[in-house]
Amino acid sequence: MTNSQEFGFKICIIGDGGVGKTSLVKKFTKGTFEKDYIKTIGAQFSKYDKEIKGDLISLNFWDIAGQDDFNFLHPLFYRESKGCIIVYSLEDNDLGKESFEHIDNWDNELKKYCSDIPIVLFANKVDLIKENSFDKTKIEELVKKRNFLGYYLTSAKTGQGVRNAFNAIIDKLYSKYKPLSLES
Repeated sequence: MTNSQEFGFKICIIGDGGVGKTSLVKKFTKGTFEKDYIKTIGAQFSKYDKEIKGDLISLNFWDIAGQDDFNFLHPLFYRESKGCIIVYSLEDNDLGKESFEHIDNWDNELKKYCSDIPIVLFANKVDLIKENSFDKTKIEELVKKRNFLGYYLTSAKTGQGVRNAFNAIIDKLYSKYKPLSLES
């Protein structure tokens, strides 16, 4: 007889349109990257299984469209989420600037429907900036102010930071729910 258990976690992935949410999920779950941007309509769902210490972790990623057209669906999409990833773009353009400014809005909306779930911030498209000249002060202040688990510099294109970033939220959920299952 083994003591292995199964855990299922729904993780929503939110942020402005065009920041790379879908590409990050595909990179993590399938190891692929498509350079052509295809707008997510509503939400896309991806399943991924992982084993931790003999336990099976079934993950359901809800990649939620960032365009305003789909805001009315957000409360439905957030329901029963155990964790969240907020993605913004590091690009030095309007998308990058606005997607960073909108992190507060995404977090406020999430907290309205999910109360206090673990949140990790992905600063995506690190391959498009000079990382050694990147000032991390603003992002570190935001993470502290918003009480996020942390942030990760990611690139869906190169894969940089993607595995570590996703595993951070998965490991946090596992450690949060594993002790509860021992009591039952």
